Amino acid sequence: MPKHLTYFVSDIHLGLQVGDPAQREKNFVKFLREIDPEETSALYLLGDIFDFWYEYRFVVPKGGARVLGALTWLIDSGVKVYFFEGNHDHWCFSYFEELGMVKLPQPYVTDIAGKRFCLGHGDGLGPGNYWYKFLKAVFTSRWAQVLFSTLHPWIAFKWATGWSHRSRAEKPIAYTFRGEDEPLYKYCAGFQSHNPVNYFIFGHYHSRVDMPVGAARLHILGDWMTAPNWLVFDSDTASLSARG
Repeated sequence: MPKHLTYFVSDIHLGLQVGDPAQREKNFVKFLREIDPEETSALYLLGDIFDFWYEYRFVVPKGGARVLGALTWLIDSGVKVYFFEGNHDHWCFSYFEELGMVKLPQPYVTDIAGKRFCLGHGDGLGPGNYWYKFLKAVFTSRWAQVLFSTLHPWIAFKWATGWSHRSRAEKPIAYTFRGEDEPLYKYCAGFQSHNPVNYFIFGHYHSRVDMPVGAARLHILGDWMTAPNWLVFDSDTASLSARG
């Protein structure tokens, strides 16, 4: 039977000490294990799967073993697993590729069963937000990575995870997407005007969105601190639906 399902998921934030992190990981592993390799062609991880990820040359972060095991099982079963770096797990260098995943740059345009998709994490796209874009350029620069590598992992991870936890504790996780006033919407509208697609799919905003952008639809996945959620595209019916 031809494989006809494609899954999209984002913002699990594994390791974030908000809510019930152990249950969140169990929920995600359950989701992965329930994907049928006989029916599924691909899984797209749209960033921030981990709340913090940094690979030293010979060391990778502790935790998430069951998630990585489930992902490896899918890959070994013939499902293509693609991932985008999010703003929390952008220091991925080669380990995920060694497991068989394929890293993609945002925005990434691909065709699935005659429908055209524009995919990514969603951070930093669109006009404005220059301070965030500056910080992202700094954190993704080679010199910043080299400097961070000089820190002992105990210091590096304690600082990074503490920063993330404080930022979540100081403001609500939920975000109200501002529709056509949102920079990401403006980005999609401009993109659609010169490179039409059928679907835009992003994460990052921790807010579930489904709205039109011209003849296309913009879907933003919610975070898993709120509730498990994902999108699935069925090529048999050429339809995209929200689940969870």
